[in-house]
Amino acid sequence: MEPVSHVVKSSLPNYLSSLPIPDSFGGWFKLSFKDWLALIPPTVVVAGLGYTTYLAFCPAARCAGKDSGRCNSSIRKNDSKVVTMVDVEDIADQAAFCRCWKTKNWPYCDGSHGEHNKQTGDNVGPVVVKKK
Repeated sequence: MEPVSHVVKSSLPNYLSSLPIPDSFGGWFKLSFKDWLALIPPTVVVAGLGYTTYLAFCPAARCAGKDSGRCNSSIRKNDSKVVTMVDVEDIADQAAFCRCWKTKNWPYCDGSHGEHNKQTGDNVGPVVVKKK
């Protein structure tokens, strides 16, 4: 316990008091290259602690725009694998099939990818099958 006490009570305050932090805004422009190098380690530590705290208290930030890593959030979730067979003879001259898993008319595209793309920054669109 003695080493921890020494770091907290003596070493850390001495280190922090020796950092070249200027008293005014203009003082930042007068720092030497060596002074700027001395400020890098504490800046990295503070940024790392801030980012870790952000992730700990803002769990939505970890998966922004994702449905917990899954692309399919609602289609036939009780099946182990979703496979849909469509005979070419059963489609009209042209059919658009969903690739974003957001459609309400599975397996056909209903344009839900537009909202999905807007929310996530993705660029997914349908698979279009066309008869010749």
